[in-house]
Amino acid sequence: MRYYLENEIIKAEFDSFGGELKSVIRKDSNREYMWYGNPKYWGRTSPVLFPIVGTLRDNTYRFGGQEYRMSSHGFARDMEHTMVSITENEIWFELKETPATLEKYPFEFVLNLGYRLEGDRLEVLWKVTNPSDSDMYFSIGAHPAFLCPIHGEKNKAGYYLAFDGVDEIKHHGNKGGLAVHEDLTLELSGGRVKITEGFFDRSTYMIEGRQAGVVAIEDQEGKRFIEMDFDTPLFAIWSAEGKNAPFICIEPWFGMCDWEGFTGTFDEKAYMQKLAAKEEFKASYGVRFLSV
Repeated sequence: MRYYLENEIIKAEFDSFGGELKSVIRKDSNREYMWYGNPKYWGRTSPVLFPIVGTLRDNTYRFGGQEYRMSSHGFARDMEHTMVSITENEIWFELKETPATLEKYPFEFVLNLGYRLEGDRLEVLWKVTNPSDSDMYFSIGAHPAFLCPIHGEKNKAGYYLAFDGVDEIKHHGNKGGLAVHEDLTLELSGGRVKITEGFFDRSTYMIEGRQAGVVAIEDQEGKRFIEMDFDTPLFAIWSAEGKNAPFICIEPWFGMCDWEGFTGTFDEKAYMQKLAAKEEFKASYGVRFLSV
């Protein structure tokens, strides 16, 4: 089912399937800012990544002496969420474990996704609760895709990514969905890098160490139209490889794919979050949808 939040600046649309943000339109221009999910390139818009981020080696993990299988980015994005509250400027969805999720993820959980409108900014809120009497392990991340180019150009070459307060970005690539132990450098000029043909064809840019807390997308004139703020241990920049896809994803993560050659257990995965019995995890990020 679809739900809407609206204020004097923007109108946002959400789907209870996946608890997913589907559309953000600025009312002064009637301009859409979110990718519309054409499966020719990528069929999603802004899925939540839970209870894993990225890909498991062989789509398999071990925990408590048992082996489990789970596809990339987990199952929450492919399940119906319950809308539990809505006001003029805020909506919350909820997802809990089911017999089917327990077969692939042996933890009870309550996942709440919230969205709050404040002027031209949409805040996305995460709350994970462990209702059980034992520790819970999970990862969570965002995967919003923003339309780029925004002005109807043939492709996004000539647009910019801007990383506020940063001179260069150290990152890792991936191979077959797994992180590669190779330090790469994205050179910036004035905190920006121009997007060129093939910029996204090598792999995802995975960026560790809180190197930036604000990432923006700017048009060919250098005017930013997306500005995301977050405080996560790592984030990623992605667009569909080899397709010249008309979108860019900026992805704050508490978790990541397996490293190449990883042989550890689920609780030993990089950036795995541990939540004690009856405890809560809360985090958020925000996106400003700026006039262009």
